[in-house]
Amino acid sequence: MISTVITISVRRLLHNPVELLLTFVVPVVFFSVFALIFGSGIGIGRTPKVKVAIATTDHNDSSRSLAEALADSDGLRVLAIENGDKTQGKKKHPVQQDINRVTDAVRKGTVAIGILIGRDKSGSLKAELLTDASDQVAPQVVSAIVSREIAIAEARFAQMNGESLLVRKPSVEHPSADNSEGSEVERATSRDSDVGDRMLPTESVSIIDVMSDGKSNPVVSLYAAGIAVMFLLFGASGGGGVLLEERENTTLDRLLSSQLTMDQLLLGKWFYLTLLGFVQVTVMFLWGQIVFGIDLLGHLDGFIMMTLVTSGAAAAFGLFLATLCKTRGQLNGLSVIMILTMSALGGSMVPRYVMSEKMREMGLWTFNAWALDGYDKVFWRELPVESLWPQLAVLMGCGVAFLLVARALAVRWEFN
Repeated sequence: MISTVITISVRRLLHNPVELLLTFVVPVVFFSVFALIFGSGIGIGRTPKVKVAIATTDHNDSSRSLAEALADSDGLRVLAIENGDKTQGKKKHPVQQDINRVTDAVRKGTVAIGILIGRDKSGSLKAELLTDASDQVAPQVVSAIVSREIAIAEARFAQMNGESLLVRKPSVEHPSADNSEGSEVERATSRDSDVGDRMLPTESVSIIDVMSDGKSNPVVSLYAAGIAVMFLLFGASGGGGVLLEERENTTLDRLLSSQLTMDQLLLGKWFYLTLLGFVQVTVMFLWGQIVFGIDLLGHLDGFIMMTLVTSGAAAAFGLFLATLCKTRGQLNGLSVIMILTMSALGGSMVPRYVMSEKMREMGLWTFNAWALDGYDKVFWRELPVESLWPQLAVLMGCGVAFLLVARALAVRWEFN
């Protein structure tokens, strides 16, 4: 009898495409997504090139040489900040003279790190890193690169002045030799690679957070936005599935036989799902303000604009999935794959700063990324609402496109 139960279960699985999809396809899809994210980023010991802007606090030749050395580093992508915050690629002399412009570029998210190069009172090279605390990887990467380049620059400066560098390294080649051969020895060297491998003084590089000072728990608002967008999509797909249930129990036929048109039905569903999503996200952020100290009231105008447009786009996406599928089971399987994939690529599940450049570009094909960029501008960067127009335009365009496609797909219900 046990074998009979197993046989029945296997046959049921083989004749259920949705269950097969969720059992075998979904794990492979998500393994592939996260392998692409971490396989080309921090997971293999490499990080994407960090966008930085460099400025010197003096006109010393050594500071400028250090800036040019950083521009040639494989881990950095140095941008020249021009008027209007337009950026250009790496130049031969990417040094900025306006420190305030570099600071503004960090605040607006144009670059991840601003590097200010100068000398301290003793004449040693130093660097200040202007950082954005929402990116927890870039400061560590840039700090290591800058520290190494400072050590190399100081070594070259010492050699030019006829000084010798003492590098202590343990000798492990002859463990049976006498103490003079087996102990640590002092050797003078002129090789930059040896200098770069030394233990570097941390006082040569200081990290300054230019974003989170004076703010009330803004990082939590970013996490809340990521979770909110993902659950908006799940809620909208579930609400759109009501259309399929009404189709299966003939309620849809009775509705269409009245004076109600398909256009009115879809718009009514869309308005309901949009308002429901707006209330859902508002409740989440209100809870965040009460419990976690999110400054919702201080960013109310930007929050309302982003949440309304994002909820509308998610509602249209839910209706598109519902009209695309024939049964509720198909909708459940398809929505899980699409929503979780979009959430992973768009930043709702994995921070986008750990992704490679190509993965970030792929994420722009999801409106998760655009929505999170909008919330980032509102709560983290505190930019004016006028700066939200790219995100609002893309999300509204997505909403209109999904509604039009859903209306075209719903034609079959009218004729059936």
